[in-house]
Amino acid sequence: MNSVVNKPELLAPAGSLESFFAAMEKGADAVYAGMRDFSARARAKNFTLAQMERMLAYAHGHGRRIYITLNTLVNEKELPQLVETLAALAGMRVDGVILQDLAVARLIRRHFPTIPLHASTQMTIHNTAGVKMLEEMGFQRAVLARELALDEVAAIAAATPVEIETFVHGALCFSVSGQCFFSSYLGGHSGNRGRCAQPCRRLYNHRGKEGHYFSTSDLSAIDMLPELARAGVKSLKIEGRMKSAEYVASVVEAYRLVLDAPERSRKEALAAAKEILKYSFGRTPTKGFLASQQPDDIANPWQKGGTGRFVGQIRGVKGNRLTFESRDALYVGDRLRAQPKSDMAGQAWTVRELFVGRKKVMEARAGSVVEVETPFRFSVGDSVYKVSSREAFTLSENACLRRLESVQRDKVPCRLRAALRDNVMHLEAEVGGVPHTFQFPLGPLEPARSGDMQAVLQGQFARTGETPFLLESLEAPDFPAVLIPSAIFKEVRRQFYRQLDEALATGFRERIAAARSAALRDVATFRAGPPHAAPKEALAVVMDQPKEWRFPLQSGADATILPLSRAGIHQLPGVIPRMRGLEERMIWQLPFMIFDRDMPLYRDTLRQLHQAGFRRFEAANLSHFHLFKGLADLRISTWHRCFSLNSQALAAWQELGAETCTLYIEDDAANLAELLAAGIDVERRVIAYAPLPVMTTKIRIKDVHSNIPLHSDRGEAYSVTSRDGLQTISAATPYSLTARHGELRRAGCGSYVIDLRQAPRESWNGILAAFKAGREIPGTTEFNYAAELV
Repeated sequence: MNSVVNKPELLAPAGSLESFFAAMEKGADAVYAGMRDFSARARAKNFTLAQMERMLAYAHGHGRRIYITLNTLVNEKELPQLVETLAALAGMRVDGVILQDLAVARLIRRHFPTIPLHASTQMTIHNTAGVKMLEEMGFQRAVLARELALDEVAAIAAATPVEIETFVHGALCFSVSGQCFFSSYLGGHSGNRGRCAQPCRRLYNHRGKEGHYFSTSDLSAIDMLPELARAGVKSLKIEGRMKSAEYVASVVEAYRLVLDAPERSRKEALAAAKEILKYSFGRTPTKGFLASQQPDDIANPWQKGGTGRFVGQIRGVKGNRLTFESRDALYVGDRLRAQPKSDMAGQAWTVRELFVGRKKVMEARAGSVVEVETPFRFSVGDSVYKVSSREAFTLSENACLRRLESVQRDKVPCRLRAALRDNVMHLEAEVGGVPHTFQFPLGPLEPARSGDMQAVLQGQFARTGETPFLLESLEAPDFPAVLIPSAIFKEVRRQFYRQLDEALATGFRERIAAARSAALRDVATFRAGPPHAAPKEALAVVMDQPKEWRFPLQSGADATILPLSRAGIHQLPGVIPRMRGLEERMIWQLPFMIFDRDMPLYRDTLRQLHQAGFRRFEAANLSHFHLFKGLADLRISTWHRCFSLNSQALAAWQELGAETCTLYIEDDAANLAELLAAGIDVERRVIAYAPLPVMTTKIRIKDVHSNIPLHSDRGEAYSVTSRDGLQTISAATPYSLTARHGELRRAGCGSYVIDLRQAPRESWNGILAAFKAGREIPGTTEFNYAAELV
């Protein structure tokens, strides 16, 4: 990698203090870590604000960085808490915030602009247009979707100054990140709220065959580090905030070894790194989409696995002891993980006692039948993996806490300019671009033998001790050569840093307090008023094909929404002339994923539709707002995949040009009511009926026929449909709030959408009639509406 001018940053996960220190000790340039709130890994240990402040000080003291993950969707009542968190993080001078919800970006940009913005992979940024939108919105970095090939990543990186971050190692989501509602559908625990229950790892049945149809291999792109660096990737991201410190230590060590290896010895470094990585995954490694547009090894229904190196299957369970034949040598101090047959997450523990033939031993040879004690419950047939050896990183949680408590405050760089006039030392300090001036009388002084006063002053003021400052530079161009007694020098230095600290603390606290107050006022601006029934209603109906455009209008709908697809675009020449005079009742919806190779087709189509007199278009991804540029007098709406779970997000979409926002399909009744009553001048549209897409993926689902549903081990049925290279897995039970029509109207909803894309033609009239009558449709689900979105 030495031949590469800019070596990429190695970014490691820190879901616990143990993982944080493991990453630091093994050479990570930066870590990403979550707070107790608003983290996409809510089940990780995560950190308090006090812990994070010390972690930042430790990282910065070692020349490293910490990015805070606030990458979940925020509901309306959580906005004040979000403001408090952002104010605290701004006070800590964090290195960046990774976010999914535009509410977080809007509040940071308007009130806490010193916090760098990083777009989470949950935002589904997958093309150049999306990254250019981030650039316009002030983002510093984009974590790209994992569905991109290396050449696509390189093209995006070359087109924008926004830093590009890509995942290189760890578990993969079967669904496009940010677009999975599977966990939420099965119990309200939303992956977009940090509470994914991993239903993709369960067993499913298709045509009588059981398999892990949605369970992916583990990503490992360690062979591709030179290519990623040449592609312009600035940060190489390791997945795993739910993983152990041993996992983090092994993976960081392996990637650090290859990144730092000279080109002449890279082959040997790669071989050594792969030996280290043998303990970091049990599922077959894959390079994912980085190496291929359609990899064959990314998901195999007949393969299961767990993190670690497979050593055997449990033969017997007696009390807290497991018996298995070990393929590898085992030692007391090794760390094992047992993986249930269901492929759900396993549990790991350290071997404290080891038995062979009922005899207690310190080690067991490969091939031995061993007994080990475990604090967890497992079953015969479950798999056992070795996740680390006794020599691995073993800093306990208490040891980590003690180390953290000893960390001093973060050092702030300080530039100093010194002058002496009339025996008074004048010091001008610049910290964070803000100047501060101080004066210290020195009394009568004698000439000095040394004329290099800048070196003398540099040596004295560089002794910052336990102060929060680090002297970055000192200038003293006209300082006369005088002898300043050491006692006076020491007192001046002490007073100077104390006064500078007080001035900074006072000014900083005042600025943060003012920003916090302004942000809370901003949130309160849209506070919900008393509910009032909408004066009139508008209904839009989504059809699958442009040729079906007439049905909604003939059935009393106000508008027809027509999704644009590659196949649908070819129908346009035949249908557009027949729509003359009805252009204002047609809404053209873009697909939420448009890769760069397809951009010319969609850009040309939008231009042709605009020239034909159409003005209403619907965005399903942030990148679509870049496509709309240059088209005058548009009326833009957003689909539910443009997440709108709070009034700040609604305001963000409105500021981008949207006049109508479809509210989030995962939402519950309480939050929907607050959004409908919010005082913001944007039309809020509620989905009254739609297919329920639990996952959308670019991964080819092997051995699954679209006309035959899959069934889970609990009996739920799911269908698979394909369009433009993406597969959508939908619940067999459609989503419907038709029975809530009157309730929603009383809450202030005056705009609805019915999506008939997967509904049989013979059911269309019945669905519309049920909506108008406020009647329940048998065989449908209200999703999270009557429950609570967790």
